[in-house]
Amino acid sequence: MLVPFFNPKGVAVIGASRDPHKLGYGIVRNLVEHRYRGPVYPVNSKATEIFGFTCYKSISKVPDPVDLAIIVVPAHFVLQVLEQCGKRNIKNVIIVSGGFGETGSEGKKHEKELLSKAKEYEMRVIGPNCIGTIDTHTPVNTTFVVGMPEAGEIGFISQSGAMVAAVIDWARGAGVGFSRIVSLGNQIDVTETEMFSIMVNDPQTQVITAYIEGVNDGRLFMKEAEKAAKKKPVLVLKGGHGKSGAKAVASHTGALAGSDEAYEAAFKYSGVLRADTMEELFDWARTLAWQPLPKGNRIAVLTNAGGPAIMAVDALERVGLHISELTKETRHYLKQRLPVAASVTNPVDILAGSGPATYAVALDALLSDPTVDAALVIQAPQDWFLPASLAEVVAEVAAVHDKPVLASIMGKASVDQALTILHQRRVPNFSFPERAASAFAAMMKRKHWLETPNHEIDKFTNINPKEAEKAIEQHDFENLLESYNILQPPSYLSKDQDEAISCAKKIGYPVVLKLVSDELTHKSDVGGVILNVKNAQEVKKAYTRILKEVKKEHPQADIKGILIQKMLNEGQEIIVGAKRDPQFGPLIIVGSGGTEVELLRDIATGIAPLTPAQADQLLDQTQAGKRLKGWRNKQPADRLSVIDAMLRISKIITDHPEISEIEINPLFVLPKEQGAYAVDIRGSFNHQ
Repeated sequence: MLVPFFNPKGVAVIGASRDPHKLGYGIVRNLVEHRYRGPVYPVNSKATEIFGFTCYKSISKVPDPVDLAIIVVPAHFVLQVLEQCGKRNIKNVIIVSGGFGETGSEGKKHEKELLSKAKEYEMRVIGPNCIGTIDTHTPVNTTFVVGMPEAGEIGFISQSGAMVAAVIDWARGAGVGFSRIVSLGNQIDVTETEMFSIMVNDPQTQVITAYIEGVNDGRLFMKEAEKAAKKKPVLVLKGGHGKSGAKAVASHTGALAGSDEAYEAAFKYSGVLRADTMEELFDWARTLAWQPLPKGNRIAVLTNAGGPAIMAVDALERVGLHISELTKETRHYLKQRLPVAASVTNPVDILAGSGPATYAVALDALLSDPTVDAALVIQAPQDWFLPASLAEVVAEVAAVHDKPVLASIMGKASVDQALTILHQRRVPNFSFPERAASAFAAMMKRKHWLETPNHEIDKFTNINPKEAEKAIEQHDFENLLESYNILQPPSYLSKDQDEAISCAKKIGYPVVLKLVSDELTHKSDVGGVILNVKNAQEVKKAYTRILKEVKKEHPQADIKGILIQKMLNEGQEIIVGAKRDPQFGPLIIVGSGGTEVELLRDIATGIAPLTPAQADQLLDQTQAGKRLKGWRNKQPADRLSVIDAMLRISKIITDHPEISEIEINPLFVLPKEQGAYAVDIRGSFNHQ
């Protein structure tokens, strides 16, 4: 149904113009100049012909074949024209016209009318307020933007028309080829999510790139992006880093897992590689389209200058890659063939006087070394051989090895011919070597995602659904966690001092006293927590102190009592939480817990429900996860119990859509094989 947007049998341009200053002129010009082979039907009631094509008074007069209409008329005429397209049985329409949702509430109302009309006639619509589509292989260019990229392997989806215009101009100057480009505009019908399937099923597209500012259906986006990423790399640049989650006050989880964290988690879950800049987006795209994935993360650097090599090594190590330890045989081989003063340890410096032949010998040796997974070739500017001759030998050597090779023939003025050669031979070049490090890191991220085991979600057998439902009805999060078999230290709620002493005796000293109040969720901030209480006398003092401190600052607070809880020692504090995101549904966070959790911000966000492998990877993204393995004077903690708690919290938030947030802070993690205990629990319900 969406194929005619890129490979139409015939195109009608409604609002075509003879005026070079109007968009309707640019669209017809591009269809002609970029060799669209099908019939073009300009629709203009006041003209007889445009660019040699017969003009038609209305779309109803246009003959077959026509399966794509481009509407570029004033906004108040668009609904009428769309209905005419429906009556003409045209099923694919691009609405270039602006003046709709981007202008405010009245414009959004008109968009709803357009969508209703499109559904009535079973039409698919791109736009409004867009610039159209390009397929360089058909070829067809339905935009009004001057120029078109070379035919290539990169597909580009954009919610911004200005980004498309900029990319077209950049691609022409950089000599980078694209397969398909689409500007989606206001997305009243066709979205970026649907476009993933169109791009992934296009044999000419090897990499899918996208610029997005938001998604309408987060879970559907993740599903389609994941399906696409399993077949082809998917790269996204997201505009806007909203922090709407910072408004939440019920829990740390709400403040830490904001809008941007949710997108980041969704991208990682789906195998989408997130770029931070447009330059990075297309650096990665070229690399993934043109080069094989590395088998590992060991990089060899070949250079004719020390400074750029140092920059490269620093950049590679900064993104978590390793510099290969070359074998003795490789070093000996290089020693026999390179200049006497050359360095044969990695990075291999063949010195400024070496030419293309020396580069070829050294690069072949490095790519033949079993300790090398990929190579970066650097050439600092010099004046005794042409960069183009180096480009030829780098491309030739790279072609006979199944390992990725990236180049950094540095400079601008003297390297145009070299870039053309490298692009033709599918070797990416970067003006400076640190950009190549970023591209290698993107390749490794994709490799790791493809290799991550796709385990099923754990099906816990030790959960009590009836007790869980009862706890939900009573808004009792402690009992809810107990029904899901999440361990908690022994604790009792006391209403007065005598009951507190009795509870402490039953539990055994030392104990912790905690305020219980729905209104005051951050107990430590109001003096509502006293630790390491060792006897009955201290219980009395602590009880009195908590009530005095709280009533002084919050005299109207509803205090339900004081919780007496077993004091735990010699453990690590972790936060495990879950919240419901408006776009992506339930999220999980994990990281360093305790009273300074928001200050430390050592957290990772994932998508629920989690698999064990995903929980393990999520924990590894935090400093807390590293400390659990043992750090300096801290012995290894019970990491498996943390993962178990993460999976159970994940199941709770997934099983119970009425819960908006739930949090354990801290989850007190004891030494290895001794368990983890939910010390403090809080949460909230939807519409509470």
